[in-house]
Formats: sequence, C-alpha cells, structure tokens
Amino acid sequence: MPELNIASFGGTADGVTDNSGPLAAALQTLKEAGGGCLRIGEGVWRTGPIEISSGVTIALDEGAVLSFIPEPERYSPVWTRWEGLECYAMHPCVFADGQEDIAITGKGVLDGNGLYWWDMLREKRALGQQSPQSPQELALAALNRGYETQQSGGGGRKIQFLRPPLLQFLNCSKIRLEGVTLQNSPFWTLHPLYCHDVVISGLTVKNPFDAPNTDGMDIDSCEDVLIENCTVSVGDDGIVLKSGAGEDGMRVGKPCRRITVRNCTIEDGHGGIVIGSETAAGVSEVVTEECLFRGTDRGIRIKTRRGRGGKIHDLEFRKLTMENNLCPLAINMFYRPGAALTDGYFSQNALPVNAATPSIKNIHISDIRASGCRASAGFIAGLPESPVENVSIDRCEISTDELSGVSPDESDMFLGIPAITEKSIRLLNVKNIQFNEVNVRGPAEAFIYR
Repeated sequence: MPELNIASFGGTADGVTDNSGPLAAALQTLKEAGGGCLRIGEGVWRTGPIEISSGVTIALDEGAVLSFIPEPERYSPVWTRWEGLECYAMHPCVFADGQEDIAITGKGVLDGNGLYWWDMLREKRALGQQSPQSPQELALAALNRGYETQQSGGGGRKIQFLRPPLLQFLNCSKIRLEGVTLQNSPFWTLHPLYCHDVVISGLTVKNPFDAPNTDGMDIDSCEDVLIENCTVSVGDDGIVLKSGAGEDGMRVGKPCRRITVRNCTIEDGHGGIVIGSETAAGVSEVVTEECLFRGTDRGIRIKTRRGRGGKIHDLEFRKLTMENNLCPLAINMFYRPGAALTDGYFSQNALPVNAATPSIKNIHISDIRASGCRASAGFIAGLPESPVENVSIDRCEISTDELSGVSPDESDMFLGIPAITEKSIRLLNVKNIQFNEVNVRGPAEAFIYR
C-alpha cells in the first residue's frame, strides 16, 4: 500500500494556506488504491472537513496539527445522529461513513478551532434566538422537518445550529485510534456511531472546561469497543456510552454493549464514565477499571428519565480513584436537561410502565477510593415504577467535604426530587442493594433513604 504526504500534492504547513484541495486529492488517491497511509508532517495544516475511506491510515507526526477552518458553510449537511436523534447535521471535521480498517495514529493534533463555534452558540443564546436564522440553520431546518417537536439535550436543536463533531465514524468497523491529541472540538469530540471493533488507545482529548457540549468520547450504539490509557479533560462528560433518544432511538434499536474502559484519566467535565442520557436501545456489558476521575463533577454517572427508554444492565465499575468530585456515584432516573416539570417526566408517583420507561439493574461497584466529595457521597434515584435494581457496592472508601458549601442537590442534574441537606449516600426507589465494607466518612449518617 502506498504512503503519501500532503506536501507532494501541493500542501503547505504554514498555518495560513487552505490545504483542503491537496488533502482531498491525497485521500482520493488512497481510496482508488484501496488504502494506504497519508503522513501529516510537522507544521500547521489548515483545511476544511475531510472524509476517510477503507484501508486508510492517517499518521500525524509529532508537531503536526491538522487545523479545521471554522467556516460553517464548509460543513454541508450529512445524515447522522445528533444528540440521540437521526437527522441531518453539519459535516464532521473528520468523517468516515460505511468504511472499515481505518486508523489515525501518531503524536500530532487534530484541532477543531472550537472557540469560533462556542462563541457563536453563546451569542445566539445571549440574543435569545428561538428559531433557525443563518443559511446553514435554515438549510438544516428544511431537511429536518418536524425538528421543532423533537427532544433536545440542550445543544441547539431548536435553532438547528447542529455543530460538527471533531471526529465521527458512522457504520464503520475495525477502527484504530492511537496516540493523537484531539482538541478544541466544535461539539462532541470523538463520536463512533453504529460501529463495531473499535480500539482507542493513548488518546489525549482537550477542550476548555466551559466549552459547551464538548464531550470527550461518545460511544453511540457501538459494540466491542476498547478504550485504554487515554487522558480526557473537557467541557462536558468525559467518556460516554449512548444508544439513541426516545422513540427514534427505539426505532433504530441498536444497543451499546461490550465496552471496556481501563487505565484512563478524566479531569474536569461533568462526569468521568457516563451512561446516557440517550439510552433508548440499551447499554450493557460494560467494564470500567483502574481509572482516575479528578475534579469531574461526578465519577460514575448513569442518567436517564421517563420517555428515554432502554435497558441499562450488567455494568461493572472497579478499582477507581476519584478526587474532588461533586459526587462519586450518581444514578439518576430524573435527569432534567431538555425537559421541564410540566412535561410529566418527574412525578414521584408510580406511572404506567411502557416501552419508553427506562430500567437500570445489575450494577456492580467495587474498590472505589473517593475523597473530597463536595456535594454528597452518592446519589441513586430510581423511578417508583422502575426502581434501580440489584446493586452491589463492595470495599469502598468515600469521604465528603463537609465544609464545601455545595448542596447535595448538585449531586446530579435532577428535577422533582425533594431537597435534602445531608451529604450522605442518598437512596430513592432502589430494590435489592447490598453494601459490603463501605466506609463513608464525613456526614452524620452514611445513608439517607428518601
């Protein structure tokens, strides 16, 4: 298989030149050859969005930066899933659709130049924009008929400002990502969707703590995924497992399962290892071990609500260290973003069980060391009609910061649950939970059942 470089196609790594043409030509040559390696040498290579085909490896040398030009008109609509719903959205910075045997390796950087996108979203929010206005938003609105009534996670569906992820694989297999740095993503950073056989090793993911909706890795309706030796510091959740939202996710029906996360460090952000809140097709057979969650709002975070659907089961979390979190363990079936009390999702009374009622069971947590928990020692809240079921928590040491001043209500983002003042492990609508050698230091009561 050939090895090519951009310079031989007329590219220039001066941080100014637009290399979209040379990159497209090099990738097309590899596609026609049935695969090969495109080597990105040292320097800043500015470009618009790119697409990768089967058999292609992109090798980023140390000091190489592939810098994506932040001009919305370049990111023409593609059919994808955006915040849990299939729709048209802006073209990812790096995209592969229906391909196999793809690799991105090396010590270089993929830079999404996210500041432009984040500031644009902030400006739209500050101006109170309520409907599509820009040419790109109007084009997406025309393609996404009925978007006005669709659920949203808060990223901008109502105005159809459907920002591009930095790196997305759709319906792909045999994906290998190793060593590279992903930074400044416009939206979600790494988004494998409907993929299987994915190995993510030694990646660094960096977005500012206040960058909106910049999850580190969103493993979305995928199977057989290994994530190891990665470092993530972002403005939303760190490593996230999802399977579609509500009716649309149930229609697609592709679960997320057989996922292993090990020896990773997650800093800042809203959660370390996260399930949901898009859970419609289910998440199962997950192992997370030997990880450090430092300064994340939550450590282990499972979030869903009525209407989201999905069976979440057979999850194991072991040998994790957590430092200075709000809450080390949050299992929340009253997740609030994108909804209001008037929507009917947050009643404390048992409601009829239907296909959109989520369930959580068979959760095994062991050998956790959590210190400096500012909001609480834990939060588990099931639904009256669908309790969190079969939970074992073994050999854990948890200490709270009783002087933090942070309310236990900040343990996770919920609605409809009465406030408490204790920083204990809170348990609501939980069935068959077992604690073995769990030491909670700080609050007067270790467990609050209400």
